[in-house]
Amino acid sequence: MDSFLSADIIADGLLWYVVFLFSTTLHEAAHAFTAMKMGDYTAYHGGQVTLNPFPHVQREPIGTVVVPVLSFLLGGWMMGWASAPYDPQWALRYPKRSALMSLAGPAANLVLVLVSAMLIRTGIAAEVFTAPESITFTHLTQSVQEGTWTHVATMLSVFFSLNLLLFAFNLLPVPPLDGSGALPLFMSESLGQKYMALLHRSGFAIFGLFLAWKLFGFIYSPIHLFAINLLYPELNYR
Repeated sequence: MDSFLSADIIADGLLWYVVFLFSTTLHEAAHAFTAMKMGDYTAYHGGQVTLNPFPHVQREPIGTVVVPVLSFLLGGWMMGWASAPYDPQWALRYPKRSALMSLAGPAANLVLVLVSAMLIRTGIAAEVFTAPESITFTHLTQSVQEGTWTHVATMLSVFFSLNLLLFAFNLLPVPPLDGSGALPLFMSESLGQKYMALLHRSGFAIFGLFLAWKLFGFIYSPIHLFAINLLYPELNYR
């Protein structure tokens, strides 16, 4: 048990959980805030328009606590979910507004990817970080010296990779992912309303998640590698 839950594993788990919880909270808060601005106050009244993680944890304790902890202990990385409520009738009446609400979550994750990249490049310019010889999900940059900056480099690496994953995965155009809800943005108002009605009546959520998970296993690695080479344009990682 001591080796299973060593100090290093606990420290890594806490780091992962901080990144996961903040990233998930920002994602759902962005959904809720955009819906509120577009006229749906459901999530606002549910307390989701906040960066305080506790309302989000209270809404989805399995997805925000149990599954992330178990997935880290069993696999060494975290997966999970959260959700923000919305009014389906509002989405049916205003499919384009609903589409913007759907895009807000992945957009928040993309912002965190860009902020992480900026901080990594700033650290390299300040000679605090350096590009590693090989790249992994949790090792996109490394500190020049041992100590606190080592943990900061790992945290920035996880912020970059995890939010890139959340951004790309949620944009897959299959229900119940955000990408499927964003499609009415490219449709006429009447077609968008029909599409949203079909989306809400269909029972495709389980099938959609299964399909997305299978597809994502093939597409994330090239997406990650492409993003890494944008982060380090002077290098050529393979």
